[in-house]
Amino acid sequence: MPKLTIDGIEIEVEPGTTVLQAAEQLGIEIPRFCYHERLSIAGNCRMCLVEVAPGPPKPVASCAMPTADGMIVKTDSPMVRKARKGVMEFILINHPLDCPTCDQGGECDLQDQAMLYGCDRGRFHEEKRGVQDKDFGPLIKNFMTRCILCTRCVRFATEVCGVPDVGAIGRGEHTEITTYLDRALASELSGNLVDLCPVGALTNKPYAFSARSWELRRTESIDVLDAMGCNIRIDTRGSQVMRVLPRVNEDVNEEWISDKSRHACDGLLRQRLDTPYVRRDGQLRPASWAEAFAAIAGRVKGLPGGRIAAIAGDQADCESMVALKDLMTALGSDNLECRQDGARVDPSVRASYLFNSTLAGIEAADALLIIGANPRWEAPVLNARIRKRYLTGKLKTGVVGPRIHLTYRYDHLGEGPAALKEVAAGRHPFFEVMKHAQRPMLILGMGALTRADGGVVLGEACKLAYAAGLIKPDWNGFNVLHTAAARVGGLDLGFVPGRGRGLADLLADAGTGAIEVVYLLGADEMDMTRLGKAFVIYQGHHGDAGAQRADVVLPGAAYTEKDATYVNTEGRVQNTRMATFPPGEAREDWKIVRALSEVLGHRLPFDTLAQVRSRLVQVNPVFAGGEVTHAAWGAFGESGTLDPAPFLSPIQNFYMTDPISRASATMAECTRVFIMAREAQGTGTHG
Repeated sequence: MPKLTIDGIEIEVEPGTTVLQAAEQLGIEIPRFCYHERLSIAGNCRMCLVEVAPGPPKPVASCAMPTADGMIVKTDSPMVRKARKGVMEFILINHPLDCPTCDQGGECDLQDQAMLYGCDRGRFHEEKRGVQDKDFGPLIKNFMTRCILCTRCVRFATEVCGVPDVGAIGRGEHTEITTYLDRALASELSGNLVDLCPVGALTNKPYAFSARSWELRRTESIDVLDAMGCNIRIDTRGSQVMRVLPRVNEDVNEEWISDKSRHACDGLLRQRLDTPYVRRDGQLRPASWAEAFAAIAGRVKGLPGGRIAAIAGDQADCESMVALKDLMTALGSDNLECRQDGARVDPSVRASYLFNSTLAGIEAADALLIIGANPRWEAPVLNARIRKRYLTGKLKTGVVGPRIHLTYRYDHLGEGPAALKEVAAGRHPFFEVMKHAQRPMLILGMGALTRADGGVVLGEACKLAYAAGLIKPDWNGFNVLHTAAARVGGLDLGFVPGRGRGLADLLADAGTGAIEVVYLLGADEMDMTRLGKAFVIYQGHHGDAGAQRADVVLPGAAYTEKDATYVNTEGRVQNTRMATFPPGEAREDWKIVRALSEVLGHRLPFDTLAQVRSRLVQVNPVFAGGEVTHAAWGAFGESGTLDPAPFLSPIQNFYMTDPISRASATMAECTRVFIMAREAQGTGTHG
């Protein structure tokens, strides 16, 4: 391992470490524009120049210079400062003086470095170069005259997104960054380009000219628009969520988030439920909390528990689910369901519904079989991690499901259960690939588990896990990719019906009148017509499908408006934080259930959030910590006949999958540009 000296401090580093990386290990900051630790090295900007000895008496780019034994590096010598000032002067030759109107103001790397290395006057009197703006789509606003050609956006689009639609054309002074085909960048991760851009060339279009960074209050939270639980930062001004940005978490999302997680936040302002409603004369009319609770009590009291059911939606938090479960138990009902899509997972075996390899474990896998899933739409950040592993050349991937563009190459084994059965029986060549892999894994999606034969598909996947050696003392390669943030938490809490029943049974009973009251806890992604004539209580934050069907509406809080617990698809317990207060009369969800329990004569024994969370730990110890709790392995699944129909992803429009994104004007525009326009042209929807 090479030893070198940086600014008089000796350090030993791993072979292949660059000078810039070694300096960072010592806490020495070297300015840079083009370098990014998650992208390939370009060496474009030359801002990271340092003095190195032995060597020629000239500065070198530290981002591209590997360390060597005996090397002596100076990061702040007179030569280095003069060289950086010269580089800054060249960068500013053509950069426009529009900082007062630039959305990057206050968060601009160029501003920060110009304070240190800029000059108070310019020596160039030629006219500044102008560059025509390009079409990056409805999410990215571009001012390409500001571009300093760092090529971060090009490398991100090519390496991380796997959609090489962005590149440089021209030579010398005429070089421009553009989308080659003059069309919107068709990637579900395109919003990350704004974070990567060190100047104001690429900015957040929906957020443009809305606020300055110093006006915003920052709240660290997690995203609940998919099941990954990406770590985010919510920026608010007053009562309004202005933008959502990613936070670094190496084990979950690294530092990326999807475009939906980032840009659907404007849906938090639209179609909100801010007061209770009670249906009178066939119409929902505003009411007080007392009137709403009285209407529920009048219908529920005296009703046998077997005639009451509760269904939790995709964004229900664990506190509200445990409170509702306790209330339903007190009423004598075990008709609970958190799988509103009808997923046939086995709640008795935790390993049967977790992403057991963990999200970070993808980077150790050397064989992967994707069954009935489209990770590019169901979990874009997870798909980027698969691509990251693929680019190392150490991952062989097979897919059972529709042929789609996943941004990496794979072997298409078939479209339906027949191909899965063939692999599980060892009759397909890809079985040998998995059998001889050191870290084989499979990803089972909701497209395979939400079918009527989902339990049988689960059983076949379990057989494959045994036969191909996916289960080892130090490795569990069986993974389920959920699409709902509330799903794993609900299963961990046992929010499932008793006696082997499922969603279809509850809906059938509601349709026949055997179930007379249905409590929808934010459940909107189901066929409301199957509820028949049941009395429906809807508790949620948007006037979506559930609220339209309800007889009583109780306004709840969105994920940005409450301190709540969620469990992601790998079983990691995480918490949202209240960034703004719920609008109007809306309240946090567990508080609503607690207040209702008193009216119904079954007062729940908790009054504070801490007490509710203690109850979570009582129900399941996994809620005691924030780390991934590995689940014990056991046999699961059903035996029976497989439906030959092909697997289909449950997501047909990535940009509208929940009440928040369906209320978002930004997501509606993305749907028009990326879904409807592409379908009309017959070019598909996957880029």
